[in-house]
Amino acid sequence: MIKAVKGTRDILPPASGQWAFVETRVRDIFGRYRYAEIRTPVFEESELFRRGVGEETDIVSKEMYTFSDRDGSSITLRPENTASVMRAYIEHRLDQLPGIQKLYYMGPMFRRERPQKGRYRQFHQIGAEVIGSERPEVDGEVITMVFDLLQATGVKDFQILLNSVGCSECRPAFLAKLRDALNSVKSHLCQDCQRRSDANPLRVLDCKVPADQHLINLLPSILDSHCQRCREHFDVVKGMLSDLAIPFIIYPRLVRGLDYYMRTTFEFTQSALGSQNSILGGGRYDGLAAQLGSRVPAPGIGFSIGQDRLMMALEEEFGNRPSVLDVFIAPLGASATRLCSTLAHTLRGGGASVEVGFDAKLKRALELAHKLNARYTLIVGDDEVRSGQYLLKEMSTGSQELVSRQHLLSKLSIATEHGI
Repeated sequence: MIKAVKGTRDILPPASGQWAFVETRVRDIFGRYRYAEIRTPVFEESELFRRGVGEETDIVSKEMYTFSDRDGSSITLRPENTASVMRAYIEHRLDQLPGIQKLYYMGPMFRRERPQKGRYRQFHQIGAEVIGSERPEVDGEVITMVFDLLQATGVKDFQILLNSVGCSECRPAFLAKLRDALNSVKSHLCQDCQRRSDANPLRVLDCKVPADQHLINLLPSILDSHCQRCREHFDVVKGMLSDLAIPFIIYPRLVRGLDYYMRTTFEFTQSALGSQNSILGGGRYDGLAAQLGSRVPAPGIGFSIGQDRLMMALEEEFGNRPSVLDVFIAPLGASATRLCSTLAHTLRGGGASVEVGFDAKLKRALELAHKLNARYTLIVGDDEVRSGQYLLKEMSTGSQELVSRQHLLSKLSIATEHGI
């Protein structure tokens, strides 16, 4: 038997319906903030990620799915989407459009990492990018939108971690200080951190190995090395969130995993997810366009939500919210079956969810309606066809009444409108 490839999975009902529900809520929030959807290819030239994400990152050095195309070019399945969105922004000269560009996306990404709970080799991201402004108020609005987005989808008890990783003016001095501090402890750190100490020392701060934590906590804080512009930028972001009563925690070790980040970085976490508790992360990347060869400045900030992780955070919420069927129709007899097909179509056109039990006996139909969590069961036999009066049973109370077609349409219209 052929099975799904390791690190991939099928999203089956009812989970697929829960994913669609969340995506609908997310699209609604994006619409309120005036974001438009962008859809980029799932594969790009490999150079895009080498230059945009960074040669020394784990993603590029260890995790990308890269292959040679028939013409000899190197192609990579996208491991993230910010570089792709910026490529599209540059290629299609979106800087010529009025105002800043606010774009969102949803779709699969690919990284060959060790599969574990909530992490897959084909995973799904929901993300957004704002390109064309370096104002700190934009950073604050992005974080505010994410706060609204998680609340709208039902995520509870999340925390916001906030940091600023400086800029090209102040970060070199901090990196020199960090390298000096690492020289004395490098041999006591994990192998990954020993490698990063030379190639990308900022990433050492993001180490998750428990045995390294006591040493990493002694390393210098980037907050002590900010230039005046970075300090002022960060103060505006913090002040805006405070004005909106959005709680956050300053976390100086939050550096994110990609080379293009600068100044504001943030992460949303939830303790219910365990040690790997991140739901989403993001930050500012004012230099990314230049890294991709653009001569036009394109400062930006964005975030991405691991949708697989988001759905894990919502497991309890969805576990307490069973899917609801408005009406299960049980036709008894040939003429009733024919009538019920047209009746179901009319009810669906009015907004009701309807299931017709074409091949069920009455007892079996009632059992199935109960298992499907139907609000009502409509029983239609040959007698009901002749009289035009149908037996409607309310499943929660067991009460029954004879209803005309018009009364039925009116009753179900009110029920679906008010969710009763």
